[in-house]
This record gives sequence, C-alpha cells and structure tokens, in this order.
Amino acid sequence: MSFSLLPKFMADALTDIPPDLLVERGVTLLMLDFDNTIVPYTTDEPTPLMAAWLAWVKDCGIRICVVSNSKKDRVKVFCKAHGLHCITHARKPFRKGIRECMERFGETPDTCMLVGDQIFTDTLGANRCGVESVLVKAIHNHNIWLKLRGVLELPFRAMAGKRRIKK
Repeated sequence: MSFSLLPKFMADALTDIPPDLLVERGVTLLMLDFDNTIVPYTTDEPTPLMAAWLAWVKDCGIRICVVSNSKKDRVKVFCKAHGLHCITHARKPFRKGIRECMERFGETPDTCMLVGDQIFTDTLGANRCGVESVLVKAIHNHNIWLKLRGVLELPFRAMAGKRRIKK
C-alpha cells in the first residue's frame, strides 16, 4: 500500500469524531491508539466524555479494538475494564498489529478506520495497510521527546489542515 504521512482526516480529539461519520463511511471496525489518544500516558482513567463517546460508538454497532505499540499491562487492564478488544505490541507503523486486528474481526481495509495521535506510527501504519487514518492531537505531551516529535509532525499536520473533521 501507500507510504503516506498524511492522514485522511484530522480532529482535535477522539471525542470530536461523530459516530455518524463512521457509519456514513461504512466503518464497522474502529482501531484506536491508546496512549495520548484515549487517555494520557499518566493515567488509565478516561474522562467522562471519553467513556460516553466510546459507549456511543459501540451503540452505533461499530466494533472497537485498541491497537497499541505498548507492552505494558495497563492497556489490557483498561480494555478489559471498558469492554474493549485490544492488540498490544502492534509495532506500528509496520503492518503486523493492524493486519492482526483486521484478521481477528474478519474485516477488510475498506471497512476499517484507525485513529491515533502520531503521524510516524498511527497514520503511516494505517496508510500502509490501506485503512483510513484519522490524526488527533495528543492529549498531553508530558516530556521533551513527545514535544520534539510534535515539532517534527508540524509540516505534515499543516499539509493535511484542510482534512479537518467539522464538529
């Protein structure tokens, strides 16, 4: 598939993506990055708005699977507590975890979407697998490395600026 660092869509936050848009685009499997997309690195508790949004998406009949590069148990614990499926050690931007997710659910790229906060892992991984990508702003860049990564992503975010999802 294509090697592109530009997301199909952009949003300020995961909760700004209306489930109607997902339904309208034929999405039946929503893959979500975990850290800084659903919750910050510093906590395992979603905000009430995030918890409500996850429930709303599931109520629309869309299956959710967290696809994370993390090797920490906190992802599995979170997913179990919130009734979500998960794949850890995904190795994004490589195809391994994304393909594993699609195979697990019997889906093809045209019925999937991946949302994450990083261009060089989430967006690139989704694009390489032919899955629509949505880039959201990181919830909290709490250290210098995350801030530097954000600076490196600025040109690509600027190029994709017109792809913003309207609230």
